[in-house]
Order: sequence, then structure tokens, then C-alpha cells
Amino acid sequence: MPALLLDGFYESETLPLAAQECVNWYRVISRSQGDVSPVSLVGCSGISQVLTTGLGSTQINRGMHVKNGKPYFLNGTNLYRIDMISAVDEDDSFTIELIGSIIGDERVSMADNGKELMVLVPGGNGYIIDETSGTPFLQITDLGFTANGAPQIVVFIDSFFVCSTDSKTFIRSDSNNGLSWNSLNRYTAESDPDDIVSLAVFNNKLYVGGSETIEEFYNNAGVFQRTGLFIDKGVSARFTMIAANNSLMWVGAGTDESPAIWILNGNTPVKLSTTIIDQVLQDYSQSEIVTSFAYSYAKSGAYFVGFSMPTRTFEFNTVTGKWHERKSKIVNSIGESQVLRFRINSLATAYNRVWCGDSQDGRIGVIDKNIYSEYENEIFRTCVIQPLTNEGRSISIPHLEPTLKSGVGTLEVPDPQIRFSYSKDSGDEFTNETFRGLGGMGEYQRRTIWTRQGRFPREALFRFTMTDKVESEFIKLEYEATGGS
Repeated sequence: MPALLLDGFYESETLPLAAQECVNWYRVISRSQGDVSPVSLVGCSGISQVLTTGLGSTQINRGMHVKNGKPYFLNGTNLYRIDMISAVDEDDSFTIELIGSIIGDERVSMADNGKELMVLVPGGNGYIIDETSGTPFLQITDLGFTANGAPQIVVFIDSFFVCSTDSKTFIRSDSNNGLSWNSLNRYTAESDPDDIVSLAVFNNKLYVGGSETIEEFYNNAGVFQRTGLFIDKGVSARFTMIAANNSLMWVGAGTDESPAIWILNGNTPVKLSTTIIDQVLQDYSQSEIVTSFAYSYAKSGAYFVGFSMPTRTFEFNTVTGKWHERKSKIVNSIGESQVLRFRINSLATAYNRVWCGDSQDGRIGVIDKNIYSEYENEIFRTCVIQPLTNEGRSISIPHLEPTLKSGVGTLEVPDPQIRFSYSKDSGDEFTNETFRGLGGMGEYQRRTIWTRQGRFPREALFRFTMTDKVESEFIKLEYEATGGS
């Protein structure tokens, strides 16, 4: 029974998207020669609720940031700080502190200098939070802040807050003072006259992302100067330019190009997205693409960079170099179940936890590999194994056996199931699902076997799905096959 590798997701130019799914599972490569399979799929972490600012849609998260180890969440129009306290039973517990009110409903950017936290609403409203001062929450009123256009994105580098504006310039604050801005401290990216879309700090350099190009700057005694590095790919969505795991990534395109996801390799942009992900991006309008955002986090030895679009969320595992998709199942206001993009709106690490803000309401949660649900909602996991072919001839499958971690049943889910279906037409249609049990508590020898799957004219596609709230690890797939002439 040869093993069929769990690989090839979102990489084919010919198969439809539904035939390349790897949703809420991510790929792991074995580092030991004695392992059962060199490649396996592990279930993505769930989300558990820690706090909430309210369950209404007016409490949707607009961004978060960690300053001095403490997470700050902007939910609705209120900015909160999360403080940790130690409980008597030695489990950590947390309190939430209201800091101030920030108008609007759009996503914000945040940066800090270790003392001050700056929150910028795209369009010009900036706020400084400094709990060590007599007035811990102040709006920026310095005329120099808006003298060169409406600020859009804020980053911090070398003691300065730096903001892009809507007038093809970027500006900086005075050193370690986010309330003070001199209108003369303005700069332009003149290698190309495109609009400035975003900013990022990478390797202590400032990257100024235009709509068609990116330029690199360095700080020379308070004056930002060009390094000479010019990248001929621009940024399509301001919140997707991210420095993560020693890499700079973004959603963007060059002149007269369609958007893709890029990574900076040395001084050269390299396309990171696959053809099928590019197709997803191209199906969005420009007004939809600009709402996309990026995030990053590390969990269980993997380092993920996510790109969340209006209706899809794709995560790239920088350890394996492979993509998977995140989706969330929710119950809407009229009681119907819906499967949407990954429900987080922001994500950052604090108190040795990965915290997240929510796109549905004011819940504040942590991502935990030992949680198998998202706020008590089941996680929808599905994968389609790479096509099994016989050099263009027909193929029959008398025996099919996926190996998953068995005996994962719990008191809540005593008989967890995995579902199977197949396609004979390259993924355009799949059969009705059939079920097999993974074993209750302690049933570690339970096997999942399907027999007599019939004849496939050209290729076989197998889809496996799990929704039960239990541990999920897809170790390998073995099969028997007989070929036609």
C-alpha cells in the first residue's frame, strides 16, 4: 500500500479551488527518520474567550498592539488595555481597563516607542496614550501633524513615529514625542511619483510602499535618506505590508499587473502566492482588496503569516513553505450557520499567549492548540489530497486507509468522526460523504478504512472532512490501486 503524500494544496493551475482545499489543517514535515510519515497535517489551533467588551456588532475589533508586554485592543470606539493578575489557584486571570474613546469604525494602525502608544485612524486623527503622564490619553493637535496631508499609517523607528500621508509624503514626529510634529520634517519617495500606500520597518530600515513601487530609507541623524534600493512592486492594501520572521511581505503588484502576495528575498521581490491564490485576489475589486490585512504568529514550532481578504484567509507557514486556509463557522443573527474567513481582526503575542480581536463582536480571545473550537463553535477542517493518476488511464481503488490520530474521543464527543467523499471530474463535483469513527477515549488502535471505491476514468481526488471538537492529526493515507489499459 503506497503512501499518498499530503501535499500540493493551492498549487495547480488546472484544478479548481475546491479541488485543492486545505482548510484549518496545516502541513508538518517530520524531522525524524523513524516517523510513520514524512508529511502530516495538524489541526489549526482553536480560540478560547478570555474577556469581552460586548457581543454586539458595534464592538467589532479595529486593531490591537502590544506595548511593554501589555495588549491594547480597540473594540468599537473604545480602547482597552489588558492587565494580568495572578489568581489564588495559580492560573492567570486578566482585567480590562478602558483607556479612552477613538471615533470611527475603520481599521487603525498602532505603534509605540516604549513609553507612548500612538493610535492612528486613517485620515488624520491620531492619539497618544502614555500612562506615565498626568494626562494618559490625548489627541494629537499639533498643526504640523496634518500640515503635509492627512496621516494614514504609523510605524516607529529610531525614536521617531513616522506616518504616511495622502499627499505622496511621509512625516516624522520629534524624537520620542508623538505629540510634537514639525511640518518641515516631511519626505517624498521620488523614484516614482505613485501614491504612498503603506509603511513598514524591516532590518531597521524604513520601507515606503507606493501603489506601484517600494523604496528603502534609513535614518541619518534624524533625516530619512534613500538607500538606493528600489523595488518595482507596489502595495495594494495598506494593512498587508508586514515584517515577520526575518521577511518582508505584502499584497501588491507592479505597473499594469494583477495583485499577488510578495516576499523580499535579499533585495529582490519574489512571488509568494500560488496561481490559485492569485486568482482569488484577482476576483476582488480594488475597493475590496484595500480592506485586506496581514498578521503573524508562532505556535507549536510553526511560524504563520496570514493574509485575510474580504472573504478568504490564507496562511503561509514559513517553516514548511506551504499554504493553508483558515475559515470560521459562526451562527448569524437569524440563527443560520455560516462559514466565513478566519474570524480574527487582529492578532499579537502577550503574556506568553497569542491574543486576537474579533470580526463579529467584542470578544477577546487567545489562540490555543489544545482548544478544538472557536468560541464554542466547531472548526470546519477539510483537505483534498493531491490527484491520484495512472498516466492518463483509468484507475480503480479497492482499498483506502487514512491514518489519523485515533482514540481522541472525549466525554463531550465520545465517538468523533471523519467524513470522506471523492471526485471523478477533477473536483467539479464530489460524492455524498460517508463516515468512519476515530475511536473513543483510549481506542488507540481504531482504523478507518474504505473499500470498493470503484473506477476512476482519469484521476481520483479524495476529500476528508472533520468538524468534531477533538484533537485532529492526519498522519498519512495509504491505498491499493489497479490500473486500466
